[in-house]
Amino acid sequence: MWHGDSPSTTDYADWQNHSMPSITGYLAPTLTVTNLARSVSWYREVLDMTIRREYEPPDKRQRDACLTEPRTGLEICLVEYSGGPEGPFNEFMPGLDHLEFLVAQRTDLDEWAERLDSLRIVHSGVKEPPYTQNAMITFRDPDNIQLEFFWRATE
Repeated sequence: MWHGDSPSTTDYADWQNHSMPSITGYLAPTLTVTNLARSVSWYREVLDMTIRREYEPPDKRQRDACLTEPRTGLEICLVEYSGGPEGPFNEFMPGLDHLEFLVAQRTDLDEWAERLDSLRIVHSGVKEPPYTQNAMITFRDPDNIQLEFFWRATE
């Protein structure tokens, strides 16, 4: 691994030859929210999630909850910091751009559009950009975090 300046070609070649520790490929994001109760309720309703755990330390500097979707094992944790900023999420700031949920089939996007409609959640509708064969639906959570259901076309 290199620090500071860009790596030289030999640094990169050395890095490629090191063995990589194992990871599962499973990602469990933790999102900062402004109102934990509101966000827990919203994610539970939209993604049919259950609360795996909730925690508030004795000093009450934060509260958090981890939610899971039982069929797939999807886990999302939400944290609210006391005294944290109240403004909406902005993907143009360094950090998270959006959170993408992959779907297995193109028709899954149509089903998600119907579900979002039934929950009265504003969304983009199924988008099929001309520069790709992929398709997606974008929408936002109560803190304005951009979320996306994404279908990758087979190559």
